[in-house]
Amino acid sequence: MLADALEHLVAGIVSNPDDVTVKDKDLRRGRLLEVRVHPDDVGKVIGRQGRTAQALRTVIGALAGKESVRVDFVDVDRPRR
Repeated sequence: MLADALEHLVAGIVSNPDDVTVKDKDLRRGRLLEVRVHPDDVGKVIGRQGRTAQALRTVIGALAGKESVRVDFVDVDRPRR
């Protein structure tokens, strides 16, 4: 549910909503939601001084309740290590 909500919110912000993907991973310390967008939309998702990204994290944190959830915005231009 959280991944779907985050994907819906991010798709409303970006110019290329079809390129938005959210991967939901369960880790030892909680859940990780990994957001990938079109390279042209990275700035829109992060926002000025990270305000949009922080707002998205706040909304997802409120939806998660007591569950520990981390939201990462992945730079698709860089190769994965």
